[in-house]
Amino acid sequence: MLLAVMLAIGGHPPALAAQDARSPGTISGAIVDDTGAAISGATVILSHDALARGLEAVSGEDGRFSFAQVPPGSFSLRLSAPGFASQTISGVLTAGEASNLPSIRLTLSADGVAIDVTPTRFELAERQIKEQEQQRILGVVPNFFVSYNPEAVPLTTSQKFELSWKSRLDPFQFASVALIAGVQYARDDFSGFGDGPEGYAKRYGAAYANVWTRSLMTQVLLPSLFRQDPRYFYKGTGTRTSRVVYAVSRAVVRKGDNGRSQPNYSGILGSLAAGGLSNLYYPAEDRRGLRLTLENAAISIGGAAAAYVAQEFLLKKATPASSKSSTRSHGETGTSDRGRSVLVPTP
Repeated sequence: MLLAVMLAIGGHPPALAAQDARSPGTISGAIVDDTGAAISGATVILSHDALARGLEAVSGEDGRFSFAQVPPGSFSLRLSAPGFASQTISGVLTAGEASNLPSIRLTLSADGVAIDVTPTRFELAERQIKEQEQQRILGVVPNFFVSYNPEAVPLTTSQKFELSWKSRLDPFQFASVALIAGVQYARDDFSGFGDGPEGYAKRYGAAYANVWTRSLMTQVLLPSLFRQDPRYFYKGTGTRTSRVVYAVSRAVVRKGDNGRSQPNYSGILGSLAAGGLSNLYYPAEDRRGLRLTLENAAISIGGAAAAYVAQEFLLKKATPASSKSSTRSHGETGTSDRGRSVLVPTP
């Protein structure tokens, strides 16, 4: 009878009221980053005085998480995700409540984010040729086309061109061509160019064109076509005889971009091509056709052999930057920043 009266006036029996006060509820929410994008795989740990141990959930692809059958009362949530700062929030859950929390924003960790800084092959090659561009004999004469690192990364076409034009546009290059033109003028070589300032200027132009053409052919175009490295790779070890043989052979043998030695197609054919083109800018009476072409090619190949012997035994000591370059370069392709991660602080 008492129960009927209580129900009639909207009341609840004491047992039912106590049961309602203990009814569990649910807690749910979504985890996002600073841009508002969902963070999946975040760990959420629920702590509650009525629970002997915390409950754990993991956010889904949409960043959402949910806890069911949570007792009413005070609770706290600890949220964490790789690369983000952990965050703890607190709240109170009433009996039977379905609490849908506002989006919870995690910020990047102040300790930093792991970033892969492994350089690409292009970046390694760029770093190596930047060092080579510091190599100068006695601090003056460019010595860019020598590598003191036997494991140097192959160059791209643009990098081969970069080394070539920097060498050809170097002030010393203009000075050396001026000396060559002066000797030719004094000996009256290529007399068809005439005398006086005009005759000297024509000799200078032809000599510079000859140097530029040979460089373009032997150091850029044909090395790119045949995939060969235009640099001389310093040996520095072995007997004196073996080093001489190695140096001389580099005039007809060149390292391919695949790391293997192969016939120096780019050097030999480039010298022939440059010799043939030289007939175009020398006086008609001084052109000797095939003879001039072969002479210039032979001089170029022989000069390269002599220069390489000098590189092997004399010029390294006279190139101040070479020791530093050699020290940095050895093993660089295998150890310099490879497979390493750094922590970049996040503001």
